[in-house]
Amino acid sequence: MKYVEEFRDPKAAKGVLAAIAQVTNEIGATREKPVHIMEICGGHTHAIFRYGLDKLTPEGIEFIHGPGCPVCVLPMSRVDECVELAERPEVIFTTFGDAMRVPGTRKSLMQAKADGADIRMVYSPLDALELARRNPDREVVFFGLGFETTTPSTALSIQQAAAEGLTNFTVFCNHITVPPPIKALLDDPHMVLDGFVGPGHVSMVIGIHPYDFIARDYGKPIVVAGFEPLDLLQSVLMVLEQIRDGRAEVENQYARIVPDNGNPVSIAAIDEVYEARPSFEWRGLGEIDASGLRIRPKYAAFDAEEKFGIGYGGGQIRSVQEPDGCACGQVMTGRIKPVACPQFGTGCTPEMPLGALMVSSEGACAAYYQYGGARSPEPAE
Repeated sequence: MKYVEEFRDPKAAKGVLAAIAQVTNEIGATREKPVHIMEICGGHTHAIFRYGLDKLTPEGIEFIHGPGCPVCVLPMSRVDECVELAERPEVIFTTFGDAMRVPGTRKSLMQAKADGADIRMVYSPLDALELARRNPDREVVFFGLGFETTTPSTALSIQQAAAEGLTNFTVFCNHITVPPPIKALLDDPHMVLDGFVGPGHVSMVIGIHPYDFIARDYGKPIVVAGFEPLDLLQSVLMVLEQIRDGRAEVENQYARIVPDNGNPVSIAAIDEVYEARPSFEWRGLGEIDASGLRIRPKYAAFDAEEKFGIGYGGGQIRSVQEPDGCACGQVMTGRIKPVACPQFGTGCTPEMPLGALMVSSEGACAAYYQYGGARSPEPAE
C-alpha cells in the first residue's frame, strides 16, 4: 500500500537508525546524559512502542511522553459533568468511544449507561445531529472532545444545526488546542526538553506555523511527524541534526499530508464557531490561559454549558483530586514514566482503570501496558 509499505521498510529503517546512532554520538548523548525528545501526540507514543522504536534507538535518546491525548488531559470534574448531563431524563448523550470508560469521581459514562442513562457511542458529531433530527422531543448532547483534529467537524455540525433551525442539539464543548500546553511545559523550570516530535493529525488542520514560538522563543527544534516507523525515525534524526548543528527550526517531515499553512476550510469553520476561553483546566497542568475553545455567542443556542448551566457556563467549575496513588498528572506532563506509577499494572489496568491514561487508545499507560515499558523506569516521586 503506497505511503505505508515504504515507511515500514526494514532496510531503510536500518539506514536511518545508523544515521541516528552517528548523530547521537556526535553530540555526545549517552544513557547518563541523554537527549530528551518529547513526542507530543499520544498516537506517536503508541507507534513508538508498537514498533519497538524505544529499543531500536540509542540509549542516548530519552523519549518523553507529552500531553497529546485529549481524553487523558481532561480533568475528572469534566467527566463528572458529562455523567450529570447524561443522567438527565430528557437527554440523549453522545460521545466517541474513547471517552466511555474514563473514570469520574462517581462513575464513568459506561457505568452511567449501565445504570440506565441514555448514552450512545457515535463516530461523528453528524451522527449526533441525525439523532436530534429523529428525536425532536429529546435533547441530544454531543461531547465535543479533542484537539484541533476533531474541532472542525464539530464546528461544521453546529453550523448545519443552525442552518436547519434545530433546537434540540447542543455540544458540550471540551475542545482544546496544542500550542498553549507546550508553552506551559517549556515554562516549567523542572522540565528538561531538548526537542519535539510534533503532532501530525493536528498539524493537518493548523499547519506548522503555530509552533514557530517553540523555535523562536525557546530555541528548541520541532519536527512535525507522521505515524509510520520511518516517519518517526526520520523525525528523530531531523531533531538530532538540528541539535548537532545548533539550529532551532520548525520542520515538516509529514509534508505528504501536512500543508505548511494548514487546511483553510477547517480553520475558517473553527474561527467562525469558536473563540478561546480565558482559561481551561488540564489534568496535570492545571488552568492554562487560552488553551480551550468555547462556542461563540452567535451559536450560544447550541452550547450545552449555557443551555444546562453546567461547567464554565454555569460558573461552578470545581477541581477534583486524582484517586489516591494515581500518577496520571505526572505521567501526562512527562515527569515520570507510566511504570513508575505505584498503581501501574496492579491497582490500575485496562479492565479496572484508575485514570484515563490506561483506557484511552492514545494513553501512555495503555501503550506501556500493551507493548511493554521503556528501558529503565525512573523512581516514583
